[in-house]
Amino acid sequence: MAAAFENRLFIDGEFREARSGKTFEIFNPATTKSIGVVYEAGVEDVDAAVAAAGKAFESWSELRAAERAQWLLRLATKLEEEIPEMTRLEALTMGKPVHNEFSVPMGVEVLRYFANRAPDVQGETSLNDPSLFGMTIRQPYGVVGAIIPWNTPMLMLSMKIGPALATGNTMVLKSSEKSPLSCLVVARCLADIGFPPGVLNILNGFGRPCGEAIAKHMGIRKLAFTGSTITGKAIKIAAAQSNLKNVTLELGGKSPMIVFEDADLARAASDAAASILAISGQACMASSRIYVEESKAVTFLKLVTAEVTKAGVSGDPLAEGTCRGPQADHVQYDRILNFLDLAKEEKLHVTLGGARENKIGYYIQPTIIYEPPETSKLVQDEIFGPVLCVSTFANERDVIQRANNTEYGLYASVYTNDLKRALKISKKLQAGTVGVNVTSPTVSLDLPFGGWKQSGEGRELGKHALESWTELKTVLIGM
Repeated sequence: MAAAFENRLFIDGEFREARSGKTFEIFNPATTKSIGVVYEAGVEDVDAAVAAAGKAFESWSELRAAERAQWLLRLATKLEEEIPEMTRLEALTMGKPVHNEFSVPMGVEVLRYFANRAPDVQGETSLNDPSLFGMTIRQPYGVVGAIIPWNTPMLMLSMKIGPALATGNTMVLKSSEKSPLSCLVVARCLADIGFPPGVLNILNGFGRPCGEAIAKHMGIRKLAFTGSTITGKAIKIAAAQSNLKNVTLELGGKSPMIVFEDADLARAASDAAASILAISGQACMASSRIYVEESKAVTFLKLVTAEVTKAGVSGDPLAEGTCRGPQADHVQYDRILNFLDLAKEEKLHVTLGGARENKIGYYIQPTIIYEPPETSKLVQDEIFGPVLCVSTFANERDVIQRANNTEYGLYASVYTNDLKRALKISKKLQAGTVGVNVTSPTVSLDLPFGGWKQSGEGRELGKHALESWTELKTVLIGM
């Protein structure tokens, strides 16, 4: 193997080349140069992976939950040893700086959390009818699928395999064609610890044919996808047209942050900068729309500009101390530049940045746009880059209406020292998660995460994730 990393598919407990022999290149967005090739899974490889998962399902699902937990804990321990390597590979493939990388260690933490929750899958009982003893039981679907994005591959993998495998399913997972390498480290760890073959199969490939084959496969009963809303809709259609498989979707966002005049403005500004700059703005939950009360707008704008300027210094993702890397690839780079060109066409007030950086790689200046109209695409569409829209508001009713005036509903946050106001607004915001004096990427592992409206359906994390990977059955016993 010429590559300095694993580049094959992982099926039935072993690495193998794609049946077609096809490969595709992986590029470093900091240099725009190729770093090697990986094998591309096709329809035949998906079929082989589903067959392996089907063969492994009975023995895996019949293990005691504590035994499945032990396997997952062994995997988490092995992965912890590989955090530096996975972090390095994610820096190489999508530009996440090793200096402030948080998602890979969090992925290990997520896996441990779900391993320890494996024995907690329970039903309920009913004595409502004296002639019956009723109960519900939760059972795994069988062979399930997952399609994960490129921005936090290791974390997304853990959020899928953790609850799915803990509840007794076996899985076929497709990584993103942009950043598959850290997932292949997971595959290597599975092989190293002797994880039961076929329980988790990891494929490298594109949306077509690999992802489409997973979405349409008649042997897969449940599928989880994280990515764009457009692709999520296509997956729902494919699932419906095949075997009506259950689908969980975590999609795009245009998350609002509301800052009242009584808030800790310095904290709000620091949190806003950290949120929009995390992964160079390539996060579905990024707080990309800020609404600040009129009386504090000038002060807040100065604070957030200083924070974005300080935290937004770019550099080599592999270098110690680099805070921000490039965009993931030329497609994402060009998309963001198109939005910035639109800001110029619309003569919007760009107070910071607004252009590409003058260096090799897909680097874009962190950008702040002040008081853009609500109808602008920069306010309505997900940019998925380091672009922050800051607007003012006069009253609660106005700001809630504007915050909710979007087809997305993944994350929202409110900054205020008035607890009554915080609770009232939290209730009215149309989002799956609302932060009070905190914002994204803050989550809690034991509480559900997911979106309203076109940000998705279903939930990840917490007991709700365990339930989403199980079928519910009622059993009635005549007395």
